[in-house]
Amino acid sequence: MVSLLLAGDIGGTKTILRLVKSQSTQAVPKQTTLYEQTYSSQSFADLVPMVRQFFQSATEEVGEALNIKNVEKACFGIAGPVVNNTSELTNLSWLLSGERLATELEISQVLLINDFAAVGYGVLGLAPEDLYCLQDVPKDPQGAIAVLGAGTGLGEGYMIPQSSGNYRVFPSEGSHADFAPRSHLEFQLINYLKERYHLERISIERVVSGIGIASIYEFLRDQDPSQDPSQDPSQESVELAKVYKIWQQEMGKSKKTVDLSAKVSQAALVGNDYLAGQTLKLFVEAYGAEAGNLALKLLPYGGVYVAGGIAPKILPLLQNDNFMKAFSDKGRMRPLMEKFPVYIVLNSKVGLIGAALCAAQL
Repeated sequence: MVSLLLAGDIGGTKTILRLVKSQSTQAVPKQTTLYEQTYSSQSFADLVPMVRQFFQSATEEVGEALNIKNVEKACFGIAGPVVNNTSELTNLSWLLSGERLATELEISQVLLINDFAAVGYGVLGLAPEDLYCLQDVPKDPQGAIAVLGAGTGLGEGYMIPQSSGNYRVFPSEGSHADFAPRSHLEFQLINYLKERYHLERISIERVVSGIGIASIYEFLRDQDPSQDPSQDPSQESVELAKVYKIWQQEMGKSKKTVDLSAKVSQAALVGNDYLAGQTLKLFVEAYGAEAGNLALKLLPYGGVYVAGGIAPKILPLLQNDNFMKAFSDKGRMRPLMEKFPVYIVLNSKVGLIGAALCAAQL
């Protein structure tokens, strides 16, 4: 059975729409992209006019043979909470309802899902080249799948196989659990963040996220360098010192001109900045430890998938021993940790792929 589907990845800054031909010949349908376009979310008062413009452009690009009225189902991944198929986007003045969208766009079924739930569906549709394997062990097709991904925040979820051959995706708020320090330095980090941001507790997301990279960097630059006399972490590189100063000046402002986390990550990848390197080492270890914690709770013999915007950008830092050592360092459970396949998701459009696969299941 061949159907025409609409998939979307909706964010506060940009929205990607994709028109897909889906062929349900197997548990994971074969899907072909017919047309795709990216829009500035802020340029539209609502999703409906954006989709209508997209349909018009798709018809002009693909040709009159494409009958938009044949679009049967749509699924949109939303960067925000979704309750009863409705969502009020945090960074947009959009109030979306699947029922309203179905009526106004003349599509029989429209489903709204959280953007990380879309990532969960998306890992099922990835090609081998979309993945980098960190722990290559046989996976159980009947096993649970764990998904987590650090970007601006940290998302977590899991998937359970169904008798139909499909998977059911479950969201999680695990990233808001307490961050568990594993060393004296991480205990210091917790105390620093509590005092710096006037917090009573520190969540995992506060450390394992883009915001976390900036926080770790700020913490380390304020530490006593006497722990390693040969290297003085308090001595920033000239470039990062400038970036940090601008970042501080722009805190609390809506418009930013620098991304401290990105600059620190880039410097760590080059490998000539001690403070940046130590920042990413702590971040990667905390990331690996949390991936391991999630695996312990779910026993994901179907695989652990590390998605999100950060992982592909720092892949060389994940390929060394720090991530997997922290992942596996679970005491007497270490032999168990070595039985889970672990993958880094390299495809940045995994959420869009997932939205299309979810639409096919409607």
